Amino acid sequence: MTPMVRIRPFKRSKESTTTVYIGLGANLGDREATIRRAVEAIDDEASYSSLMLLSTLRETEPVGLEDQPRFLNGVAMIGTTASARDLLDYLLDLELRLGRDRKSTPPGGPRTIDLDLLLYGDEIIDEPGLRVPHPRLHERRFVLEPLAEISPRLVVPGRGRVSALLAELE
Repeated sequence: MTPMVRIRPFKRSKESTTTVYIGLGANLGDREATIRRAVEAIDDEASYSSLMLLSTLRETEPVGLEDQPRFLNGVAMIGTTASARDLLDYLLDLELRLGRDRKSTPPGGPRTIDLDLLLYGDEIIDEPGLRVPHPRLHERRFVLEPLAEISPRLVVPGRGRVSALLAELE
């Protein structure tokens, strides 16, 4: 497992920033290298965001469609001035650039990269194609563990503290 990385303090701009958590996952190809490329792209290419923390990357079993390779999962915490919709669009485009074709694989199937918008500040968003907090976040150990690692007191809007959600899975 790769240890948690504290990238650098977030530099606040004059624009209002939002703290966002992004789920990172991959189970095809060089999983760690692809996740690292995604994190670098989020930090470097997206001028509206800055990486704050990256959790330890963890080996996890597939959920749902179980006949596939094991995943490597983690969470990135960023500060951003982008809207939730713009950030999601950026993440989906980045997935495509990193080799993921959502149309050719079944939901929950193998993928080169998976970038999920887990939390966008303390907002609850329910729009076509955009639900935040992520609708299954509270059910997934592979998301809750890295969230608890990088932000132990984090509260998931409408669900409660990450540590309590994790304890419920025990």
